[in-house]
Formats: sequence, C-alpha cells, structure tokens
Amino acid sequence: MKKHILQMKSLNLILSDARYFSPSWVFACVNILTGTWILYLPFIKQKFDLNDGQIGFALFFTALGLLISIPFVPYINKKIGVGRSTKIGVIALAILFNLPLLVPTYVSLCVCLLIMGVFSGFTDISMNALVATIEKKENQNFMSAAHGFFSLGGFIGAGVGSLLMSQFSNPSFHMLGISVFIILTTIVLAKNYENIKNIPVQESIKKVSVFRYLKPLLVLSIIAFIIMFNEGAVEHWSTLFLFDVVQASESKAGLGFIIFSLTMTIGRFLGDGVSYKIGAIKTIVFGSIVAFIAYMLIITANLYVSVLGFGLLGFGLSVIIPEIYRLAGKTKEIDTSLAISFVSGFGFVGFLIGPVLLGVISNWSTLTSSYLFLAALLVISFFLAFFGLKRKG
Repeated sequence: MKKHILQMKSLNLILSDARYFSPSWVFACVNILTGTWILYLPFIKQKFDLNDGQIGFALFFTALGLLISIPFVPYINKKIGVGRSTKIGVIALAILFNLPLLVPTYVSLCVCLLIMGVFSGFTDISMNALVATIEKKENQNFMSAAHGFFSLGGFIGAGVGSLLMSQFSNPSFHMLGISVFIILTTIVLAKNYENIKNIPVQESIKKVSVFRYLKPLLVLSIIAFIIMFNEGAVEHWSTLFLFDVVQASESKAGLGFIIFSLTMTIGRFLGDGVSYKIGAIKTIVFGSIVAFIAYMLIITANLYVSVLGFGLLGFGLSVIIPEIYRLAGKTKEIDTSLAISFVSGFGFVGFLIGPVLLGVISNWSTLTSSYLFLAALLVISFFLAFFGLKRKG
C-alpha cells in the first residue's frame, strides 16, 4: 500500500495543490488544442483539395517553426521569466490554432503552421523549464505526471472532440470554443506560476559550463533523440504494422496505438513515484529494457501478442523523456531553459525524422526490419544511460 501511495504521490500532489496543478494543466492545454486541431485535418484537406504529399509538406512548416524557436527561447525565458513565458505561449497557441481553419489559401495555411510551430516550440520548452524550476526550488517530483497530463490532453482533445464534432455545423466554432476555454482557464490558473523565474546560475560557473558540462547534456540529448525517434515512428507506423505485417482488420489495426497511448498516460502518472524510489538514471535504464522487450513481442506478428507489446512499449517509453528533462533541469551549472532547449532540440529532430527513416528502411527491406532497428536504438539508449550518465549521477 505504501509503495502504491508513493507512486501516486505526484498525481495526488498535482490534484491537491493549485501550485502544481496549474503548470501541469498547461501540458494538458497544449495537447487539447493539438488533439482538436488534428480532427479537422480532413476538413482542411478537402477545403484546399490537397493530396497527402501536400498535407505533409504543410505540416513540415509546423516542425520547421518549432526548430526555429529553440535557440531563442532560453533568452526570452531569462528576460521575462519561465512563468510569464508559459502563460503567453499557451494563450498565443489558443489563438493561433484557429487560423488554419480560417485562412483562404494554401500558402497562408503554410505561413500559419510555421507561426504555430514557433509558438509550439516556445511553449513546450517554457512549460518544461517551468516544471523543472519548480521541482528544483521546492524539491518535488512531478515532471512525469505533468507529461501524463499532456497525454491526457490529447485524449480529451481527440476523444471528447470526436463526440463534440457533430454538435458544430462549422469547425471554426468548435475550435473557437476550445480556445476560449483554454484562455479562460489559463488566466485563472496562471497566477500560481506566472511570477516564477529561472534560478540564477552562478557567475563563476557560467564561464566554464558550456564546455565542461556539455558531455552530460550531449548524452541526455542523444537519448532524447532515440526515444522521441521511437515515439514518432510508433505514432505513424503502429497502425500500418498491425495492418500489413500482422494482417489485422481495419477495425483492429488501430489497437496498437490506442493501447500505446493509454499505457503511456498511465506510465507517466506513475513515473514520478518510480523515479523517487530508484532515481532518474535507473528509471531511464529500466525503461529502455522494458521497451526493448516490448519490441520483441511486437515483431512476433501475432495480433494479441503484438498489441500487448505496444502496451508494454508505452509503459517503457513513457518515463524516459520526463526523466531526461528532469536531469537536464537539475544541471546546476547551466540555466534550466538553456539545458532543456538543448536537449529537447535533439529530441524534436528525432521525432521528426523517425517516421521518415522508418519508411525508408521499410521500403528497402521490411517493416519488421524497421522495428528491429528501433529495438537496436534502445540498446544504445540503455548503454548511454548506464555508462554515460551513471558517473555523473
């Protein structure tokens, strides 16, 4: 019973104290907006008469904007504080997510998505830096549970949004209603975090931090790249794997991603308790082992065993990225926003190229070979965490 209470401590902390619920709600807000917007991609495709290639090219601008933002976020966070940056970012996103449904041309759609990408990167880095700063100041662990709220937000946006779609004759009204809800809740809750600023870095350390402490950040960044490479690949290719390799019916082909998303959410709600008990580095190590075993189940190409594998994969991967951000945020010698932007930048690149490279490998060989490649990457993640981080830890 005590172990269960410990594992749920961070979730109880968030649900019982507005100081922790408010920044966690930001994570949910971002993915509620994203989940709702994704529902209307078919509408946008039909509106502009686009093929899949044109949709993919337009979405590329979101990724480009996100990458463009990364170098500038630490400076802005330092200038106005991580709390105020987070509040501005969420409100800006709530407004910007309405524009793709309103713009008249394909070119203006691409421009909107570029701007959305910039503010998505700004908000993502700011909110992670905010949680890392609060953790450091108050010696509390809730980064993983905050990421659990992100996963929960996606379910609310896409799941509940699917039920609400039929109630709106115009998609813009649905998106606007969600945006107003996000803005109002942000204005009410932001008072609990908007005055939080970065923890100052000692001047004597600043001069040597970039070179002396690049190695641990680089190791964290490579692990982030590998894990988000996996997340992006599974998000795009799990359904196709079950359909093409396992020969599942269309109605069952989506089971892999559904169970993956569910266990990802549960794993992140439990992750802080695990991290508190065994430490961040061991959590990354064991998460990599669990995810590797999951791939061995997936490639059996038996429907039920493969779906079980996707569920286990969600558990394994769920705890790793929050722990990487936690470790980056606790690097005393480097500004929190700078450390997280450096690590998340690598991660975002992995998330973007993962689905593409998996497709290339599948085209050159088989989709099963692609999944073996993902498993091999997790072996690298294991060794990096075990040997590259252990001494620093």
